Amino acid sequence: MKIIHTADWHIGQTFFGYDRFQEHQYFLDWLTDQITTQQIDVLLISGDIFDVANPSAQAQRQFYRFLRRVTEQNPGLQIILIAGNHDSASRLETPIPLLEEMNIQIRGTVRKRADGTIDTEELIIELKDRSGKRQGWCLAVPYLRQGDYPAVESEGDPYQAGVKAMYDKLVACVEERRQKQEAIIAMGHLQAAGSQISEGDQSERLIIGGLEGIPSSVFPSQITYGALGHIHREQQIANRNEIRYAGSPLPMSFAEENYRHGVILLEIDKGILLNQTKIIFNPLVTLLRIPKHPAPLDEVLNRLSQLPEERDDHPAPFLEVRVLLTEPEPALRNKVEEALRTKQVRLTRVLPFYPDTVQLTKNENTLTTEELLDPWKLLNRVYERRYQNPLPEELAHLFREVIEESQLKMGEKQ
Repeated sequence: MKIIHTADWHIGQTFFGYDRFQEHQYFLDWLTDQITTQQIDVLLISGDIFDVANPSAQAQRQFYRFLRRVTEQNPGLQIILIAGNHDSASRLETPIPLLEEMNIQIRGTVRKRADGTIDTEELIIELKDRSGKRQGWCLAVPYLRQGDYPAVESEGDPYQAGVKAMYDKLVACVEERRQKQEAIIAMGHLQAAGSQISEGDQSERLIIGGLEGIPSSVFPSQITYGALGHIHREQQIANRNEIRYAGSPLPMSFAEENYRHGVILLEIDKGILLNQTKIIFNPLVTLLRIPKHPAPLDEVLNRLSQLPEERDDHPAPFLEVRVLLTEPEPALRNKVEEALRTKQVRLTRVLPFYPDTVQLTKNENTLTTEELLDPWKLLNRVYERRYQNPLPEELAHLFREVIEESQLKMGEKQ
């Protein structure tokens, strides 16, 4: 049995205001080709299909057109997807009656029985190959909100204990019915302990469990493979090579400039995980940081002038400009935009950096009480510490005028 594990598509997302429809379509076309070429039996999508709980009509059309196309091209393909913290669980489950006829199973919510206990049977799905033969079991656990997991008395974190109890119970249910040489695949959308989050990625929100996250011990040893979503970098959990994040197919922050995106290809035979391989996907739009390390404005503008001119044969990369400032530069953004006016890039942001960042904290470098009470001394000290240069006479003159004017107004009021 061959399985592709993917997650965190965030369809409908904008990147610094730029629409990503074409990028997502490029990925979905590529994924369809991979499923067809590799003769994949099962596609697992571990949450965050959409970027927001109320996706646009365009985003929904793009997703459901993909489902129709990939199942038409690959009769017998089984698709299992779970809701992530960005998704609306109920919205995802709305078309279930139609999608189940296409061999697509969706699990967005954790249902309760009449007695208030969790309906674990709803989260257990048979895994079948293209011929329809059962090869294993899938524990399709969506993003767990408070109340979705068993209430367990624990001296430690009740969330961790509840998640562990959930997977333990699901595995116990499967063990009662599975045959020898049948695999157990566990899906989940959560933050694992020790997972690496991309710097500046605002999409990877810390969810229940806090900074520590879920330890690898939560997942029972009987699990053949754990298909996780939420973290956008492909990685394994702690020392459990079989418990993995697939990572996002599109870059979510400039920290991923040199990161290689993709999906995970699994090969399972007789219940044993033989191989897990990352299939590299090259996104349609690349990321560009100029310069790699902050540099003076003149040097940055010179670098920008050397960029290629506009053309229509390929999408322009996203650009982040990083400038080292030694004095205030009110026209910084305008100067950068003018330098890029005819260039083949999409400017996302201009980041100013300083020789030293002012820290008004209680340490040995904290401003003194006298400096804090004296506006003139405060300005001089802050300016010197930020730009590593003395306050220019022009700014000093303007500041004196402001002080004198404010003092006059104060005198008039009195």
